[in-house]
Amino acid sequence: LPLPGLYGSDGVLPARRMLRYTGKPLLEQLQDSPTLLWLGPQLGLDTQQGMELICLLGTLMAFGAMVWEPLRDALVFFCLWVLYLSLYQVGQVFLYFQWDSLLLEAGFLTVLVAPFNLFKWKSTVSKHHDGITFWLIRWLFFRLMFASGVVKLTSRCPTWWGLTALTYHYETQCIPTPVAWFAHQLPVWFQKLSVVGTYAIEIAVPFMFFAPIRSMRIVSFYLQVFLQILIILTGNYNFFNLLTIVLSLSLLDDEQVHLFLRHRKQNKSQPRTQTLIKWGTALAELASYCLVVYWMLVYFELEINWEKKSISSKTAFTYHEFNQWLKTVTIPSIWIGVLSLTWEVITAMFKCASVRGFFWKMWATIQWAIFTVAAACMFAVSLVPYTYIESDSNSKIWPGVRTMYDSVDRFQLVNSYGLFRRMTGVGGRPEVVVEGSYDKETWTEIEFMYKPSNVSAAPPVVAPHQPRLDWQMWFAALGPHTQSPWFTGLVLRLLQGKKDVINLVQVDESQYPFRSHPPTFIRARLYKYWFTKVNEDGSVPQKWWRRQFSEEFYPTVFLGDPNLDSLINHFGLKDKGQTKRNADACLPVTLRAVREYARPLPAPVILWSLFFTGAAICLLKVLFSGPRRSSRKNKRKEAVAAVEKNDQTMKKEEKEKTKRTENSADSDKHAKKRK
Repeated sequence: LPLPGLYGSDGVLPARRMLRYTGKPLLEQLQDSPTLLWLGPQLGLDTQQGMELICLLGTLMAFGAMVWEPLRDALVFFCLWVLYLSLYQVGQVFLYFQWDSLLLEAGFLTVLVAPFNLFKWKSTVSKHHDGITFWLIRWLFFRLMFASGVVKLTSRCPTWWGLTALTYHYETQCIPTPVAWFAHQLPVWFQKLSVVGTYAIEIAVPFMFFAPIRSMRIVSFYLQVFLQILIILTGNYNFFNLLTIVLSLSLLDDEQVHLFLRHRKQNKSQPRTQTLIKWGTALAELASYCLVVYWMLVYFELEINWEKKSISSKTAFTYHEFNQWLKTVTIPSIWIGVLSLTWEVITAMFKCASVRGFFWKMWATIQWAIFTVAAACMFAVSLVPYTYIESDSNSKIWPGVRTMYDSVDRFQLVNSYGLFRRMTGVGGRPEVVVEGSYDKETWTEIEFMYKPSNVSAAPPVVAPHQPRLDWQMWFAALGPHTQSPWFTGLVLRLLQGKKDVINLVQVDESQYPFRSHPPTFIRARLYKYWFTKVNEDGSVPQKWWRRQFSEEFYPTVFLGDPNLDSLINHFGLKDKGQTKRNADACLPVTLRAVREYARPLPAPVILWSLFFTGAAICLLKVLFSGPRRSSRKNKRKEAVAAVEKNDQTMKKEEKEKTKRTENSADSDKHAKKRK
């Protein structure tokens, strides 16, 4: 596990620096920094052990919710959100990614969406307010995608404006996959056309999320999933793309989900009026698609070159024009959200009004009122970070909403987004290469597990795991080492030979060149990396990369070096005495045993093992519960059939009785007449 190497007492950035025990009451400490790690000393745990306990509890709860339906509960998801927020508060630069904020916001919305039935042992199928809470997921998804498309143009990045961003993206992204090498070989005209498609999917299509036409929402769902799958194939972006696909499920309805599960409904004959409405909505949908295509043709000047068998494209609008369009669209997009949320609230209100029984109707109405207020508050607070994309719109936000946002900002309930804002590495991918030596003459390169280093090594596939250290090495290469204080901590721990930090570099100790004794000297050099090209005969080259030395990144240092000591003191990385705790207690011993067991295993192996184990358990449950369910269904059918037969026999007997009474009455009348 990477925790000890990143945040341990001998890690790169010890997390204990973020927790200052000043003697304040616990509630004040939680208010200043909401993390459960404040409770560590009361449990006899230091900061590292507290983080390990949080990770272990989160893993067990998430795995339990995956395989056991009663644990898919609002209370369980609230606990998971609190656990991840506790880590986020002390995670520092290694945990300050946009997808970490996205996971926290989505996790809190899951608390509102999930049912509260942990103690009922049987989950309810749906609630009358589900449409309101699910709408919050859709609004989050809209903010994520629309902002990610807009910031590419507001950043004034020349590659995004020139539609050439993808000609650099595949080789300059943090950790590419082997498929990225092949995608990089595609012709330039196709790469530019792909950028145009990205703009359409991220800027135009998100407005279809709130379309009243069901098929438009489903089409937008497939387009978003298609984009995320392409990103998964070409880049290792951990859990971000999978989480985005989960958010896109908010665009589906029950009918589409039943279609996925092959639960088809019988088509009933529709009245003539419904047929006319269906044709009208189809024409409106077709007009919307034609408008998007027309927008792409006009504003990107798409033209087909039949001779070269290519499609040319270029941006046909200026930054000022786009900024004016953004000012025009931002506020109306908020009102579209208001109208869409109002529709969901009214629909849920009518559902509550149709509930039978005064008590149940009152209970449904109370729930509707609570979740309506919660949804309105979440929507209002989210407007502050959403309007960061346009300053004039942000200045028009009501001060009361801004005050509310400031009061909950530390809980990461809502956040601003904007992925791939600028394209880096246009002149070559900058990469930091760390080298060690015993004599300052013979230098040996220290290869990391995941980031590019060896030009002959194929790019890895590590998603959904995110190697935090390798990712920060990519950011460190974009500037001088003084902008990345943690790098000095990494150099110090490698010189000291700390195993937890070495485990971040190489899990397999045989691959680490200084496993027998730590290096005496360490330096870091900056290289420029490029993907190799296909050979002239069309064959694939043996090497994946080619590189060229650029400049020195970090000077040669050693333990006791005055230059290294000054950097350590300047960045506050000097080792300080820590409080000694009872290491023989039950909880620390258990955590230590789990850590030692998981230490030799790569993180992707642990993640995929948990996933496949959970999937296997769910599959076995379905297989073994299938015959029981079918037998229950058969018994129910037999019971229903028996009841129907009894009803039919009762009706026949009643008819026969009525006939007998009528016949007896007629016979009595005839007898009286004869008399």
